[in-house]
Amino acid sequence: MASADEERRLSAAELKNPPQNQASGASDMAHIVLTFDNNKLASALYGQFDENLARLEQKLGVDIRSRGNQLTIKGSASAAEQARRALDSLYGILQKGVDIAQSDVDGAVRMAVAADDQLTLPTLERKGKVSAAQIATRKKTIYARSLNQDAYMRALERSELVFGIGPAGTGKTYLAVAHAAMLLERGMVERIILSRPAVEAGERLGFLPGDMKEKVDPYLRPLYDALYDMMPADKVERAIAAEVIEIAPLAFMRGRTLAHAAVILDEAQNTTPMQMKMFLTRLGENSRMIVTGDPTQIDLPPSTKSGLVEALRVLDGVAGAVTVRFNDVDVVRHPLVAEIVRAYDRDAKLARGLGAES
Repeated sequence: MASADEERRLSAAELKNPPQNQASGASDMAHIVLTFDNNKLASALYGQFDENLARLEQKLGVDIRSRGNQLTIKGSASAAEQARRALDSLYGILQKGVDIAQSDVDGAVRMAVAADDQLTLPTLERKGKVSAAQIATRKKTIYARSLNQDAYMRALERSELVFGIGPAGTGKTYLAVAHAAMLLERGMVERIILSRPAVEAGERLGFLPGDMKEKVDPYLRPLYDALYDMMPADKVERAIAAEVIEIAPLAFMRGRTLAHAAVILDEAQNTTPMQMKMFLTRLGENSRMIVTGDPTQIDLPPSTKSGLVEALRVLDGVAGAVTVRFNDVDVVRHPLVAEIVRAYDRDAKLARGLGAES
């Protein structure tokens, strides 16, 4: 029986080099032909009205023509190879029974462009194949959609303490929760602990209606949303009721030792140095700790230092602590979010420049 890789074969890939006296801009053109044996998967790969192929053309500046189960890619050698890598990766996802969306196409392009610099593990895969990191739970499988996501997911797999730093929309919290859910399903940890510093929480929680869970829920909603995306709703509810999944504000972590657990601290930029030190020293036996935050979104009073910023400085170079930094290129939400992040970054740099001059 043919393997998955044997089902998909590269029937022709040739570089066409014109004479030496031809313009140099045309000397790096490639013509790649791909043939897929599974017509149903090929159709899913192309997308409705070939929308996925059009997306690749737009992103990479290549020309892709489909004829049945055969694709022809024309463009510069580097862009055509990147398109081949992206198509190869997307087809591999489809072969595993997972549907693809436009965001997956965008992610495949990012990974294909960055393939040469990718943090890869030793494999027997042929050179040039994109091997994106993945997190698999019973409900869904998530693939890295950018180089930094790939590095982050691999760091989560290998390290006991991981900092995910960067702007909104880069997937740092979502991937952290997904990894924790995977560890719980595999029996590698006994519980998940999700925490966030509620900036107004310390003294003001008492003014909110309801019990403690109802008071804290609004602050932790993004973590809940990610959990329900990874696990069936009834299983999440049972796990919360049994305290296998615990959701608590940071203030309630003091004095505890968190063993055999996946512990996530979200919005860590809003911790004080004392809170951050307290949290990090809760790490117990056979536990994983993930800290996420965006130092550009600090909501603390102006005179209060951010515990996240201080921790990144103090722990720089400490063995076992890994920091992965995201940027606007890693934003996987609406494309406008990336533009918003870039605009604010430009404004902040301009403000710093004016401040230095004055």
